[in-house]
Amino acid sequence: MIDPSHPAQIGLVLGGGGARGLAHAGVLKVLDREGIPISFIAGTSMGGLVGTAYAAGVPARAIEAELIDLSRRSRLIQLADWLPSLAGLFSGNRLQEYFARWFGVDRTFGELACPLALTATDLRSGREVILDAGSVIQAMRATMSIPGIYQAVQVGQKRLVDGGVLNNVPADVARRMGAKRLIAVDVLPSFDQNRPDAPVVEPQLMPPMFPPVARDIWHTIFLSISALTAYRLAEAQPEVLLRPALPQDVTLLFGFTRADELIALGEQAAEAALPDIRRMLAEAAETAPTEAASTDAFAQAGFQAEDGDTQVEPEALG
Repeated sequence: MIDPSHPAQIGLVLGGGGARGLAHAGVLKVLDREGIPISFIAGTSMGGLVGTAYAAGVPARAIEAELIDLSRRSRLIQLADWLPSLAGLFSGNRLQEYFARWFGVDRTFGELACPLALTATDLRSGREVILDAGSVIQAMRATMSIPGIYQAVQVGQKRLVDGGVLNNVPADVARRMGAKRLIAVDVLPSFDQNRPDAPVVEPQLMPPMFPPVARDIWHTIFLSISALTAYRLAEAQPEVLLRPALPQDVTLLFGFTRADELIALGEQAAEAALPDIRRMLAEAAETAPTEAASTDAFAQAGFQAEDGDTQVEPEALG
């Protein structure tokens, strides 16, 4: 449940992953059912879509129903505005129209039920961009713009693409928003579990219909994302980290029609993490009085950007 004023000040972090991100809806179902209070949300790509819906006050079961309906082939085809060009395979206009129908064309971050931050990557500067003010649907369009698939979003001099390029599980962003405790969900493979001379623990994703050379290129990209994610999570130290056990043939672009299965797997991961989440809440209750003063001070200071981060001005996303 959304509760920005809850003393536990829990931040929910939802990572990118295309079709694999459907599992986030299952995680939300469990958090909603158990009444876990969420005060901040940070998301990337598909995690940004699900996180935005939750921040907008959409109940978890309604999010699940929408994603299952969206997973029908006829609905997916409606979102595909095939426009092959040097800038991307799809323009992304239909995707943005879908966001507008769901959330309202004029919805701003300030109108959401809790603080939300989405991440994007600026191709011009090569830096991460934090989107937390202005137009919600334009921010969603930017955080979900997979390079080469969707055209980049032009915001002033910035050319914004998927936030997962640099920060796929933005736990550090949630920390700087003011979250005291984090529940983070990573739906991509974590290859740091593997060792060169040992049996593979985390296999590579195997997108169907890809020839071997394309699979190798695809896998190389995910190796980089996995390494960068591991580094960032080691710094942010989320109190609870969920990694749903998802099939390896479900990738960024393939597997959307398996929404029921993926949502159920996200639900299983959240169920397994409930003891850790309850323990975190119990510890929060014990330390709440001493944390209240520092929380108030942080709220007055606002979001703290780090060197290299960029925040887009609200009017730029308007």
